[in-house]
Amino acid sequence: MKDLKIRTQNFSFECWELCKLIPKSREFDAWVRQLIRSSSSVGANYRAACRAKSDKDFINKLKIVEEELDESMFWLEMFQKTEINEKNNLNVLLKEANELLAITVSSIMTVRKRLNQIS
Repeated sequence: MKDLKIRTQNFSFECWELCKLIPKSREFDAWVRQLIRSSSSVGANYRAACRAKSDKDFINKLKIVEEELDESMFWLEMFQKTEINEKNNLNVLLKEANELLAITVSSIMTVRKRLNQIS
């Protein structure tokens, strides 16, 4: 869990670092705000999941992490379609987001399976 806390926090930070490099423009500003919001939510909601009061609460919080990772990937993919991609390595962030998403989905499935066995 500690490793994922660090990884999700680092993902949020690296997205923020990327956003600082993007030229200010009316067009990019909306995307930058969205990426900062969704990527920051990944780390914050993973921390909340670690403090979940029950397995169901844990799953609900991880579902938010899943959604925010997916949204972050969307915005990173949008930046990939622009000249921003030539100056910044978006592939590294997309790879990390994809790995975090796979871990998150796997965790959700594992807890659901355990809950179904208990029922």
